[in-house]
Amino acid sequence: MRSHYCGQLTAADIGSTVSLCGWVARRREHGASLAFVDLRDRTGVVQCVVDGSVDVRNEYVLRVTGVVSRRPAGNENAEIATGEVEITECQVEVLSAAEPPPIPLSDRIDVDENQRLRYRYLDLRRDRLQRNLRTRAKVNSVVRQSMEAQGFLEIETPMLIASTPEGARDFVVPSRLKPGSFYALPQSPQLFKQLSMVGGMDRYYQIARCLRDEDLRADRQFEFTQLDAEASFVSGDDVRRFITEAVLAAAEAVTGSRPAFLGDMTWLEAQERFGSDKPDVRFGMELIELTPLFTATEFNAFRAPCVKAVREPGGAGRTRKQLDEMTENAKRWGAKGLVWMRVEEGGTLNSPVAKFLSESELAAIVTATEAQPGDLLYLVADERSVVWHVLGLLRLQLGKPPVNEGGLNFLWVVDFPLFEGVDPETGGPIPAHHPFTMPHPEDIDSLGALGEPVPGSDVLLAARSQAYDLVLNGWELGSGSVRIHRGDVQQRVFELLGIGPEEQQRKFGFLLDAFRFGAPPHAGFAFGIDRLVALLSGEENIREVIAFPKTQSGLDPLTNAPSEIDQKQLNELGLRLLPKA
Repeated sequence: MRSHYCGQLTAADIGSTVSLCGWVARRREHGASLAFVDLRDRTGVVQCVVDGSVDVRNEYVLRVTGVVSRRPAGNENAEIATGEVEITECQVEVLSAAEPPPIPLSDRIDVDENQRLRYRYLDLRRDRLQRNLRTRAKVNSVVRQSMEAQGFLEIETPMLIASTPEGARDFVVPSRLKPGSFYALPQSPQLFKQLSMVGGMDRYYQIARCLRDEDLRADRQFEFTQLDAEASFVSGDDVRRFITEAVLAAAEAVTGSRPAFLGDMTWLEAQERFGSDKPDVRFGMELIELTPLFTATEFNAFRAPCVKAVREPGGAGRTRKQLDEMTENAKRWGAKGLVWMRVEEGGTLNSPVAKFLSESELAAIVTATEAQPGDLLYLVADERSVVWHVLGLLRLQLGKPPVNEGGLNFLWVVDFPLFEGVDPETGGPIPAHHPFTMPHPEDIDSLGALGEPVPGSDVLLAARSQAYDLVLNGWELGSGSVRIHRGDVQQRVFELLGIGPEEQQRKFGFLLDAFRFGAPPHAGFAFGIDRLVALLSGEENIREVIAFPKTQSGLDPLTNAPSEIDQKQLNELGLRLLPKA
């Protein structure tokens, strides 16, 4: 029906007869003898000059045949790619009439998100969504090319699997053929890609759909897409090189230039400097260690395992109301309180707690923080993990730039803890990543052998893993690790997590059995396509780069999902519903 796309016509096409198809973006009449119709498709807009009046409205679907002509001098439009040309001698065929759309389709007008998602098929016509989804398609294409060029084979893994602990709740699917039994939808292809390594596939990748039943936020949806990869006979360094190449190739394809990679940072350094395991390194305001200054302090609030500060340059002008709000935020994040100090001329500190500190302590604070007149200092004293968390969040609140400012700062965070805490109910450790992560070679012996008593919490919490995260501008793009490939080590980790032999066999017997038949050392990684595309597109929310996302509350206003199913389906599945509360 068409010979060209609207947005692809240039001065090189002048004189050609073309047929175009698309939607009416705008119609302007010049009396009864002339009409201008801006015709839009997914590539852009071109102006069509129609002799006489034309009975069309916005969003009508047209086929226009005409001649590509140069616009009259002075009428060019530099804001669009087709601004040098227009279509003349037009024959217009209406392919579909349209009612006035219930939402405006201009990027200049803000629309309630629920309405946008209710009419997502119209929302997708907007330039912003069209551009974002083109970017997404390009990222997927380039990532595939990069992985294949590095020797990876695309392998599809199942969507209906057994429920396994992955750190979030599963979405479950009842079985009609086996009533009372359920499949789980995959939170990741983790076990199947490890089994592919046992199967000798050597290098696997997949652009995989995954599902997790967890609370939604700007960078999280129930359904998400990730680049999933695994390789045999490799180290964590090797995997990071593979993924770095794929990510940088995608960024270059979208932005036109290859961003620099900032290298590796240990998890401990990231926490100490930025209070986060996904540090945003585009701005300063790093956490400053003050603990040694108060070893002999008489101020009880600073007699804590850790005292750190953040310096806000030029922040001394903040009002007391603002400072009170920040103090309340700090308490909500877990701190006992927040100490603020204004830096005045001569380096003196103005603070409600200044009278409780000695002159030498006040002077040492100024020196350690390199404070200047007009700055504002924020101090937290508590357990080290609490200080990290609170000042890390405060730092972002004070200085985080918009997602598309400051360039693309890719960073690997390495040497994560193997366990992130102790479960107060069971007394056992809580895995920091999934339970298939290989302990750090220097720490593996400290965990003990199969059947030995569980080490103390201090030993467990000091153990490191061979896990690594990819971070971009304060977002965690994805996680990976060297995997456990030895059955005895995997069983020991399960044992430490309180998973006994019977449960191990019931839930993971197929994996442990596979290890008995020769499992190669292997490692892998997965990063979120949605998050990468959002950051490359300058979007703060991944919903803007997903064709049909859910709302923050997990609803789909377009199809009214989730919805009830009828009694016949429930009967077929052997299900009975509890009365509504």
